[in-house]
Amino acid sequence: MNGAQALLKKLVEAGIEICFANPGTSEMHLVLAIGKTDAVRPILCLFEGVATGAADGYGRMADKPAITLLHMGPGFANGMANLHNAKKAHVPIVNIVGDHATYHQKYDSPLTSDIPAHATICSDWTRVSKSADDLAVSGALAVQASMKGSGKVATMIVPANHAWEEARQTLSQPLIPPQKVILPATIDDIATTLTNGKHSAIILGGRALREEALEAAGRVADATGAMLLCETFPTRLQRGAGRVKVARIPYFVETAVEFLQSYEQFILVGAQIPVAFFAYPGKPSLLTPEGSSVKILATVDTCTLTALKSLADKLNAAPEPRERQVRVEPPVPTGARTPQAIGKSLNILLPEQAILSDEGVTCGFDSYICTESAAPHDWLTLTGGAIGQGLPLSLGAAVACPNRKVVALQADGSAMYTVQALWTMAREKTDVTVVLLNNRSYAILNIEMARVGAGQPNDKMRSMLNLSPPLIDWVHIAQGMGVRASRAQTADDFHQQFAEAMKMKGPCLIEAVMNI
Repeated sequence: MNGAQALLKKLVEAGIEICFANPGTSEMHLVLAIGKTDAVRPILCLFEGVATGAADGYGRMADKPAITLLHMGPGFANGMANLHNAKKAHVPIVNIVGDHATYHQKYDSPLTSDIPAHATICSDWTRVSKSADDLAVSGALAVQASMKGSGKVATMIVPANHAWEEARQTLSQPLIPPQKVILPATIDDIATTLTNGKHSAIILGGRALREEALEAAGRVADATGAMLLCETFPTRLQRGAGRVKVARIPYFVETAVEFLQSYEQFILVGAQIPVAFFAYPGKPSLLTPEGSSVKILATVDTCTLTALKSLADKLNAAPEPRERQVRVEPPVPTGARTPQAIGKSLNILLPEQAILSDEGVTCGFDSYICTESAAPHDWLTLTGGAIGQGLPLSLGAAVACPNRKVVALQADGSAMYTVQALWTMAREKTDVTVVLLNNRSYAILNIEMARVGAGQPNDKMRSMLNLSPPLIDWVHIAQGMGVRASRAQTADDFHQQFAEAMKMKGPCLIEAVMNI
C-alpha cells in the first residue's frame, strides 16, 4: 500500500469516521484512499472555514475527532479562524494538510508557504511526516494528541510524495492518554475553602457543564451554599427542564463586575478566571473583585466529573441536588419580531435533546434567557469570538448526532462569513433549522462603538457597520443552495414556521428581520 492508504487504515483503527474536506492537487492520493473505503464518510465543504468549524461542532458532540482535509498553507489559513474557536473550546480535531512533494519545495512555486508556522498558531500539536512509512505513525500520534484532556487541535502536514510512495511500517493502535487524576490534597483544600464561611462561587466550564457533572456540582452547592456560575461562552452547556441551573457570567464588563462583586472566593472547574473580552478605557481587565481569592479544583485537561464527585463525597453532600430547572412554558408570542419573541417560540417548540448553536450575537442573549426552562437541550456558543462559526458548528453537530434536531441561532453579518455551509447542509441532508436573525447590521459593533468611547459616530462610520443597502435576501440565498427557506413577517409567522420546521427532517432556514 502507499502512504495515503496506510494513513487512512491507521486513522480508521483509531476511530475516525468523518472527514470534512476541501482538498486540492496535493491531497489527491488521500482523496482516492478515502474513496476506496466505506469506513470514513467524506463531507465536501466549499470553504475551509466551514470544514474546520464543522469539525469543531462534531468534536463537541461526539467527544472524538473528525479529520479535516485541507490544501496547503493558504487552505489551512482559510480555516484558521474556526480552528482558533475550536482551540478555545478544547475539542478534539485532527487536521491533515497537504504540501508539495519534498523535492519540489525548493522551487518556491506559487502555493509554497511555511505550513508549520501557520499550523503552530492555532494547533496544540503539529508534525510534518518524515516519509511514506512515517505517515501512518503521524496519523496515530495526531489522534492521540487530539484526545489529550478534553480535546486538542492536532495538525499533521503531508508532503505529496509521502502519500503516493510505498509504505511498509505499521504502528499498533494508539493509547489515548488518561486524564490527570485529582489528588486528595486538592479535594481537601477546596472542601476547607468552601466551608470557611465566605461567600463562594464555583465557575464551571468545559465538560463540567455536562449533565452528570452539573449534578455533582449541584450537590456541592447544596452542601456549601456556593453559587454555581457558567463561563460566558461555554463549549457545550446541557441545560433546560430537569437539569441543574447555572448562572452565566455576563458579557459586558460593567455588568459582569457587578454580577461578581459580592463573591469573596472563586473555585475554577474546567474554566479560567473571568476576564473582559476586550480592553476598555478606564475599565478593568480582570472581572473578579479586588482582594478575592481564586483556587483551581480541575482544569480542562483533568477529569472535572471525577473532581466534582470526589468533592461532593468529601463534603458528605446529599446524593441528589435539591433543585432542578422546572419546565415553564411562556404564552405563544404575537406581534413584532423581537429577540424575546423568538426565544419564547424556541422555549415552547424545542423538542427534547435539541442542540442549539448560538451565534445570534446581539439577538442571542434574550433567546438564551427565554429558553432556560425549555425542554432539556445542549447550548453551544462562540468560544473564541471569531465570527463565522455558527453555521459550520451546527453542520458538524448534526453529523455527530443525526437523530437530534439542531437549531442554529444565526446573526446575519456572521452568517456571511461561512454561508457556504448551507450548501453542505443540503447535500448531506442534515437536520438543521437555521433561524436567521436579520438586523441588517453588525449591531454588536454599534454597541461597542459607544462603549469604547471612540467619539460621536457619523454617517461614514456607520456605513462600515450597517449591512444595508443593498438588503441581503436570505430566503433566495438559502434556496439557491438547495435549502428550503421562508421569511417571518411577524412573531406569529415565526412561531408557525418554526413549529413546522420542528416536525420536518432536513435543513431549512427561517429569516426573521428583527424589530429592535
